[in-house]
Amino acid sequence: MAKYVCSVCGYVYDEEVGCEEQGIAPGTKWEDVPEDFVCPLCGVGKDLFEAE
Repeated sequence: MAKYVCSVCGYVYDEEVGCEEQGIAPGTKWEDVPEDFVCPLCGVGKDLFEAE
C-alpha cells in the first residue's frame, strides 16, 4: 500500500489507514479516494498530494 503527502502541510494519506474523518475506509487506494477529498489538516484538494 502506498502513501501520499500533502505538499502544503505534510499530512500523509496512508492507503492502509484511510481517513476516518472523511469516511474513507482503511485499505482504500488513492485512486479510489473521491475527487472532492480535502486534506484534513489544511483543506487543500487531492491534486496537491504527491506519492511518497
